[in-house]
Amino acid sequence: MTPPGAPPKEASAILRHWREAVPNDRLAHLVRDAARGLTRALSLRLAEHGVSFGHWVFLRILWEQDGLTQRELSEQAGLMEPTTFTAVQAMEQLGYVRREQKPENRRKVYVVLTERGQALKSALVPLAEDVNHIAVDGLTPADVAIARAVLLRMVANLAADEMRQDGHVPSTRAVGRRRRG
Repeated sequence: MTPPGAPPKEASAILRHWREAVPNDRLAHLVRDAARGLTRALSLRLAEHGVSFGHWVFLRILWEQDGLTQRELSEQAGLMEPTTFTAVQAMEQLGYVRREQKPENRRKVYVVLTERGQALKSALVPLAEDVNHIAVDGLTPADVAIARAVLLRMVANLAADEMRQDGHVPSTRAVGRRRRG
């Protein structure tokens, strides 16, 4: 059991890794660990409201742009369509969304927030804001602005590289088939 006030075992290992084992490890690993920390902190808070992090990803997109097609929702979330389909099914069962078809195009399925899904915004967004405040504790506004500018530049650089590579990331299954074939 972790003593009160001590970081959880996994967090301690990550901190030790960065401070002692490989303080100059690749930036990609540092960004991944920071993202994992943010995700875990938010996941703990969302769980108190019975919402998974996977559903949060879709809810926050729909709060900004309700009524997207499942394909558009997948693209904005950066997830494969089967993953989105499964999540939307689960969110529909929880009463957060409903799927609709328009009479003029029965092939497209639109994902629309229900009142319950919309109402979650006022409870959940402050949790994400709290996690962001925790993450930047001790940083000046200038530090945060620099970090933001650096990360945005990294995102832009990597997006440009992806476009040069043709922009198609193969699925895990496709990579496995390539190895066997």
